[in-house]
Amino acid sequence: MSAPRTRPTLAATLARSLERQIREGAYRPGDKLPSLRELAQLHGYAKNTVVASFEWLVAQGLVEPRRGSGYYVREQAAGRPPEDDDAGSLDRAMDIVWMMREQLKTEPGTFAVGDGFPPVEWLAEARLDRYHHKVVRTGLGALFRYGSRFGYRPLREHLVRKLADFGIGAEPRQIVLTHGANEAMDMVVRYFVPPGGTVLVDDPGYYPLFGKLKLAGARIVGVPRQPDGPDLAALEQCLQLHRPRLFFTQSIAHNPTGSALSAAKAFKVLQLAQRYDLRIVENDPLADFAPTSAPRLSALDQLERTIYIGSFSKSFSAALRVGFIASSADLASDLADLKALIHVGSSEYCERTVDVILSEGHYQRHLKRLRDRLAQAMEQALRLFDGLGAEVFARSAPSLYLWVALPGVPDTLEFAKEVLPQRIVLAPGRIFCVDASAACRWSRFNVGAVSDPRFAKALRAALRRRGV
Repeated sequence: MSAPRTRPTLAATLARSLERQIREGAYRPGDKLPSLRELAQLHGYAKNTVVASFEWLVAQGLVEPRRGSGYYVREQAAGRPPEDDDAGSLDRAMDIVWMMREQLKTEPGTFAVGDGFPPVEWLAEARLDRYHHKVVRTGLGALFRYGSRFGYRPLREHLVRKLADFGIGAEPRQIVLTHGANEAMDMVVRYFVPPGGTVLVDDPGYYPLFGKLKLAGARIVGVPRQPDGPDLAALEQCLQLHRPRLFFTQSIAHNPTGSALSAAKAFKVLQLAQRYDLRIVENDPLADFAPTSAPRLSALDQLERTIYIGSFSKSFSAALRVGFIASSADLASDLADLKALIHVGSSEYCERTVDVILSEGHYQRHLKRLRDRLAQAMEQALRLFDGLGAEVFARSAPSLYLWVALPGVPDTLEFAKEVLPQRIVLAPGRIFCVDASAACRWSRFNVGAVSDPRFAKALRAALRRRGV
């Protein structure tokens, strides 16, 4: 598509994006498009820019306005039959929001081997249904009101003890509870990052974070990830050239590579942070799967230059939406105020549920089962990939993820398209890279999802078709 020359560049860009999504089925005939206001806020465009994009789509016969209701996809707008929709879904996955939509799908019979969550059966034993009556007994009246801007204090007190196990000293006033780790990251971005500000991230790294930073208008600079942590030479060069305010990183069970920060490198990262006045945001979503003694930047720094983000989505349930930020007391107070401004409060019911779970001995037994299952699944996954002659990026520490280069596959995006008809859904490396335009031979694999023997059979067949 080429937008008319009279159209502003931003309008043409938005029009191309919406047309592509309509042609490839992200919006189907009859679907209502996001409102002018929603698109303007999402992209940071002026309302007139969005109007110009919609006018072009109307002129092309792709959408139609309905008075008082909005814009809808016309019946004849789709450019390919529905059965081809899956064939194009990996192209759309290059858009961060689309990839997040794909990750949240659950289709029977599909091998979602790039999934970001542990298998459901690993978490089902937590039996969340058994806790409701205990949660109610903790204070029925409080469940009908907003709680503290910091979050439910007994849970924050529990987290003080949990962080102490990691070697991180904190007080309840240094902890802010959030709607999961993703809201925690969003709050940090809102607080620290002005439009045009430079932020460092792991490369490859956590792609939803890239989306948050783009939404904030930040300039994203990737720091290459090595099997033992960030590339120190590249990190220092980035600090010298860009003078960024923040560096988002994962020390343990890194997503997507599964790598872990070494103690020696951790000290050097903090030395660079001190030298260049850098604040580090350490995201630790898989903390419950890793040894408490694993090196963490926040333990070495004691929350002076570090902000620690944790979550229970991977170890209990993503539906609970309970995460937290641990930082200096002054910053925690500011972030609690920001949280109050954005959401008024977090879910005290969910926070009380997590507090009840942590209070019972069942919690430790649950974590032991999770770690045992992870160790067994990782051993099986490594055996599979070694048998295929694949290259594994890091294998020294327990992680839900393996970063794998399959033999004879120079571009995993193309390979992901090939295996979709076999209902294998990969997570190609490009989506985790700051520069998503370059071919990437790596993919993220979930060790809990690749153990199904049917997947191994289908993968071997796909590689044979490539002559491997």
